This record gives sequence, structure tokens and C-alpha cells, in this order.
Amino acid sequence: QVQLVESGGGLVQSGGSLRLSCAASGSIFSIIMGWYRQAPGKQRELVATITIGGRTNYADSVKGRFTISRDNAKNTLYLQWNSLNPEHTAVYYCNGQIFSYVDGGVQGYWGQGTQVTGAS
Repeated sequence: QVQLVESGGGLVQSGGSLRLSCAASGSIFSIIMGWYRQAPGKQRELVATITIGGRTNYADSVKGRFTISRDNAKNTLYLQWNSLNPEHTAVYYCNGQIFSYVDGGVQGYWGQGTQVTGAS
């Protein structure tokens, strides 16, 4: 069974740094992985994606401020940024387009989300 588990969220003072992690478990490899976020009262939106080869794509609002990375050997995805502020407050979700060796197919999976709160 494929699972994505996020960690690293919390309350961070403005100007602080944060790194989120997303660990994928199962007999798998992840083709594309990404981070999305949903702020209070807003729709879920893309933050960034990264392919298995390391090609990245960022939302315009986070370019130059957020960094997405992955460790393929550990099946783990990361999102890091500095200068956190209250505008970054949201639930951050991990998403993966993942190939499972168990059923031989590719499906999309979501983590349960991790809350990030930027304190003013």
C-alpha cells in the first residue's frame, strides 16, 4: 500500500526558516512529486513540483523563495524556505504520481497535510 506522510510543519515566527518532508512508503518509485497548499478560505494551489530526474517547476508566487528537492534513494520529498511570513500560512500537502510494483500501474496519491503557520 502506498502512503505519503508529511512532517515538519508548525508555528514559525516571521523571518524564520522551515523544511517540510514527505516520506513515500511502499514498493514504488515516484515519477513526479509536488507540494500544494490550501490557505483558509482558498482553493488548494500548486507550490512546486519535481520530476524523478530533478527538473523543478514553481508557482510564480514562490519562485526564488522556496526550494523543492527530493532524495530518490529515500523516497522522500522536501520543501524548504526562508523568511517565512503570515502569507505562507496554509495546510501543505504532498502529492505524488507514483508507480507501484505491486499492481504495475501509476496513480496519484496525496498525503494528509501538515499545517504551517507564520506568526506575525
